[in-house]
Amino acid sequence: MNHIRHYLEKLAPCSEADWKEFSSRLVQRVFTRKTVLLPTGKTEQHLSFIEKGIIRFYIPGEENDLTFSFAFENSFVSAYDSFLTQLPCTYHVQAITDTVLWSLTYADLQAIYQSTTVGNTIGRLAAEDLFLKKSRRELLLLTQTPEQLYHYLLTEQPHLIAHIPLKYLASYIGITPQALSRIRKRIS
Repeated sequence: MNHIRHYLEKLAPCSEADWKEFSSRLVQRVFTRKTVLLPTGKTEQHLSFIEKGIIRFYIPGEENDLTFSFAFENSFVSAYDSFLTQLPCTYHVQAITDTVLWSLTYADLQAIYQSTTVGNTIGRLAAEDLFLKKSRRELLLLTQTPEQLYHYLLTEQPHLIAHIPLKYLASYIGITPQALSRIRKRIS
């Protein structure tokens, strides 16, 4: 749990009482690789912090899945739209590696917002971070070619290249694995 506290302290100073309230509500959840944490049609009940592992967000397809996001260690993860609205999710959330999460339920998070002085600040900053990441991704998809996107990932997000299977990476960029192989050959 020290990873979570360190992350939270970077967002806003957290008193011992606030940390005690927050940490008392965390539950550890462990998943093996390729486990679907949340399937389409189910409502997200957890906001989680990734202690270990990589999470993939995707829309399942008849022939190919459409991967649209990843989450890594030392970050929060959730099907956040479903979590906020408490409506069914329209995509899958999957652990692509063995994963350890520390999770809060929706009800517990609401209680933390009410009972701590730092809860709302952390919630707002975390939501702003998610928004900025989503906006950057949308702009890149709209303004960059697949080759430019791959080059961007190589320079700005090398952890994607190092840890994500190529078929998921190709889907994330919006191309086939074969097209990604051609791009990789041209760049190397």
